[in-house]
Amino acid sequence: MRRRKVLYVLHNHPKTRPGGAEAYAFETYLAMRASPDWEPILVAKGGPPLQPIGRLHSGTQFGPASVDDPNQYFCYTDGYGYDWIYGTTTDKELYTKHFRGFLDAIRPDVVHFQHTQFLGYDLIREVRNTLPHAAILYTLHEFMPICHRQGQMVRTIANELCDEESPRRCHECFPDIDPQTFFMRKRFVQSHFALVDRFIAPSHFLLERYVEWGIPRDRILFEDYGRTAVARFASDHDRPRDRFGFFGQFNPYKGADVLLEAMKLLGLASEGLDGEGPVPHVWLHGANLDIQAGEFQTRFRELLESAGDNVTLVGTYRHADLARLMANVDWVVVPSIWWENSPLVIQEAFMHGRPVLCSDIGGMAEKVENGVNGLHFAVGDPEDLARTMARAAGSPGLWETLRAGIPQIYPMDQHVQRLTELYGHLLEGRDASVA
Repeated sequence: MRRRKVLYVLHNHPKTRPGGAEAYAFETYLAMRASPDWEPILVAKGGPPLQPIGRLHSGTQFGPASVDDPNQYFCYTDGYGYDWIYGTTTDKELYTKHFRGFLDAIRPDVVHFQHTQFLGYDLIREVRNTLPHAAILYTLHEFMPICHRQGQMVRTIANELCDEESPRRCHECFPDIDPQTFFMRKRFVQSHFALVDRFIAPSHFLLERYVEWGIPRDRILFEDYGRTAVARFASDHDRPRDRFGFFGQFNPYKGADVLLEAMKLLGLASEGLDGEGPVPHVWLHGANLDIQAGEFQTRFRELLESAGDNVTLVGTYRHADLARLMANVDWVVVPSIWWENSPLVIQEAFMHGRPVLCSDIGGMAEKVENGVNGLHFAVGDPEDLARTMARAAGSPGLWETLRAGIPQIYPMDQHVQRLTELYGHLLEGRDASVA
């Protein structure tokens, strides 16, 4: 009996753009290769702006993504314009010719969308048209289908958190886009989502948001990210727990600037905030500062300079080095100013025995229990973050107590088993439906 095929579609390959959703999707793909029943295939967006070189051969939009693995592909979108409002490529030939040809060549039994940014929601309809028997799944990593502001659900008006979308409210955030366009945008996305057999939500918070938005509850299920076990580095004993780490993207939503402002406040006092306890040290591990708007880059660098010697900018890191980098810090700070879903950095911190300080909203507050395995602080509030860091660094025994409360991470092998059971169940339903 042949191994059934599952095609994973994602917006970026982790080797060209490191990020949480990319890392999880690739880790799932690698784990699925060990399955005796399923053959995984992966396709990710390739080419500019994240790759300086576009497609290798004129006339084709697909090419190999790995010299060692023939089941990894890039989908190049060179020459096609992308409509950021509707999330679609303006020239439908990308779907009806190139993607259709790719599907015909590999004939997957299941297509599992991890992301459609840069590629377009139209991929879903092409799968349904070309492969009527195939099961379609879609993992929701953030709120991009709901929110035009990069899926952050943070208003352009004073960066207020948004908990309700509507054509009028979206128009208030983007006055140059009329309410009718936002109405049609939602209809367009939902028309493609109606073709999906099952949605996966890695947090209960995100699940409820999408149910409110319009996805029927019986078509969306909670399934956390599975992670592959890693070896820990030994932790130093008998020293102050005053080392903090940031791991993630340097962009306006991940809150690295909030952390730098907190460090500036701590540095103004001779012995920590309000003269109490040691001044913590922060290591900033992250990427993609260079592709952010010039205004954010300037603000980031000014804050970094003002924080002085108490902050070390590490920059980009390899995932293989994560255990060593985590061992160098005591606490991991997740200061995002948007809701988040299920940040992988929280799982990674827990995997390495590091309590987490996080903003008190959304998926972060769901994954980190305040006072059990980490500490919450008011979102976007550098003063409250500074107080929380001072408390963490200056409270003997707190680190050990919170470390003991860290839960076991959902194992990747169990996650893969759950996915394959779901794939099989949905295929049975598709066969019956098409018949």
